[in-house]
Amino acid sequence: MEKYVVVTGGTKGIGRAIVLRFLRAGRPVVTCARSASDLAELQTATNEEVPGAVLHTLPADLSKQEDCRRFTDFVLSLEGEVDVLVNNTGAFLPGRLQDEPADGSQLRQMLAANLLSAYDVTLPLLPGLIARRQGHIFTICSTASITAYPNGGSYGIAKHALYGLTRNLREELKEHNVRVTAVLPGATLTASWAGVDLPAERFIQSDDVAEAIFSTYSLSPHAVVEELLIRPQLGDI
Repeated sequence: MEKYVVVTGGTKGIGRAIVLRFLRAGRPVVTCARSASDLAELQTATNEEVPGAVLHTLPADLSKQEDCRRFTDFVLSLEGEVDVLVNNTGAFLPGRLQDEPADGSQLRQMLAANLLSAYDVTLPLLPGLIARRQGHIFTICSTASITAYPNGGSYGIAKHALYGLTRNLREELKEHNVRVTAVLPGATLTASWAGVDLPAERFIQSDDVAEAIFSTYSLSPHAVVEELLIRPQLGDI
């Protein structure tokens, strides 16, 4: 029976690096993204870089609850079981709370993309992990989950909440032998930083985050890294 690695938002940045790292290790991966063309490009790249790799994809916007359900139904329809879940889907909108729309739409948008996406994907997959008494859940949080930034606004609120969700999951799933890890990267060289006039060495590389996750997963079942805090060597930007 296949043991799947499920990575949300797997076509770009950290998500893409995680997908490719597990595929290179011979693990079958299931991923999603909003763009069908980006998923097709990822499939093509996978076929070239990792011949014979098993990659299942589905277009889905996980800021929408119905798409989360459609994605988890797709995952559960595959012949196999979920071994690893990486909640990577997210969105970033900088700005001060005082400058955000008065109707609260920005906060709701950030919560949907960064918090509820993880909540709505994790819950349907939990029964299988608990029943098998094995598995590993990673949530891609941020240094913004533990540090308040002046321009963090609703994004910072959502990432703090995601960190809280992860910590709660860790406590609840201990007795079921399911490992939970919060990943808190600082500034990582992804599309979110496009146009910023800073050298590449000032950022974390997505591959480094993926390698840290894979190494954490590779520990014996008797140990868990509860938090992975990764910053640029020269400090936060």
